[in-house]
Amino acid sequence: MGFCAPVIGSNHHSSLRNPNVTALEFPAKLQPMQYWLVKQEPEAYSWSTFVKEGGTAWTGVRNFSARLNLRAMKKGDLVLFYHSVSDKQVVGIACVKREAYPDPTATEGEWVAVDLQPVQPIAKPVSLDTIKSDKLLKEMKLVRQSRWSVTPVTPEQFKQVLELGDTRLK
Repeated sequence: MGFCAPVIGSNHHSSLRNPNVTALEFPAKLQPMQYWLVKQEPEAYSWSTFVKEGGTAWTGVRNFSARLNLRAMKKGDLVLFYHSVSDKQVVGIACVKREAYPDPTATEGEWVAVDLQPVQPIAKPVSLDTIKSDKLLKEMKLVRQSRWSVTPVTPEQFKQVLELGDTRLK
């Protein structure tokens, strides 16, 4: 799956923009895509800023487990964008535009970055409380490994977040 969905509002065409793909069907139709969650404090870099800029280099990750996750991301993988600290909710869907490369903000070590591009907002943001109370989602690394800023998400968990957020991929 070597593509990235278009930036919200763009006129580019993508195979992700299939109105016949519902949240329930989504994972099965796009496997073996991987799914991820990235966390960001909205006061430092919000979903709205991300959308306004049309994407960003996801730099500054200095956790070894999160670094492994960044290295595992593939172009076209879908990513849940989570506002941490103040909002504590999943607010949008992004995709990996460029796979791991040396983090230009790192002064030492083998840290990596990826480029992310916005796909669309979550219609009804999914709160951490909702995630913790859901039988499937309470097992997410977001809950179990709360210090990680980049975590994998199963296709079932991704689908469940979309359903709870009243969101269909466009």
